[in-house]
Amino acid sequence: MGRAAAIAYAREGADVAVNYHPDEEPDAQEVIRLIKEAGRNGVALPGDLRDAAFCKKLVEDAVQKLGGVDILVSNAGRQQAHDSILDITDEQFDWTMKTNIYAPFYIIRAALPYMKPGAVIIGTTSEQAYDPSPDLYDYAQTKAATMNFVKSLAKQLAPKGIRVCGVAPGPIWTPLQVSGGASMEKLEKFGSMSSFGRPGQPAELASIYVQLASSDASYTTGAVYGAAGGTGQP
Repeated sequence: MGRAAAIAYAREGADVAVNYHPDEEPDAQEVIRLIKEAGRNGVALPGDLRDAAFCKKLVEDAVQKLGGVDILVSNAGRQQAHDSILDITDEQFDWTMKTNIYAPFYIIRAALPYMKPGAVIIGTTSEQAYDPSPDLYDYAQTKAATMNFVKSLAKQLAPKGIRVCGVAPGPIWTPLQVSGGASMEKLEKFGSMSSFGRPGQPAELASIYVQLASSDASYTTGAVYGAAGGTGQP
């Protein structure tokens, strides 16, 4: 989803800095290549978002290499399915919380001093914020927290001319599912409960991120845009 959004922003005329885990270097370089093919500046910034010091440096490097921050998309996420809360270790719980909740806090806090009126922050929440699955105890609550930070921060930053919105995907086919985010049983019928009878593709969300960041959406803040194939909320 982050890849699709980054490419869509570039094709709409934005220069883009992309953060990713160092293990994802080949994929990241492919995204940078596509950004540059669109005629824009693409900046690769590898590192672990669970580290507060890195998040601060990430923002500083992005500002230095792009000349500022007009759009901040918080999209990195960790999802691991567990049948029981008893199966979640302290380490696993901490990993999910730091990736999904701490990292956006670290990055937004570091970026705000550089953001001017007209800037936009977009968080990625989920249908899990509204209708959580029993096997996503930790992940689901992080997405509810994301929905709430969008609405809270929107009120705080509106007087500064900075908008805050969210995207709430439903079943979207990404590496999150096949890397432990869903059981094999769920994978076999993933997305079948949507009105379309299929999961969505990341590219089907890309235009939503672009739309929410557009100046044409200047009266939209604190809003969460749902994309769940006819199910879920909002």
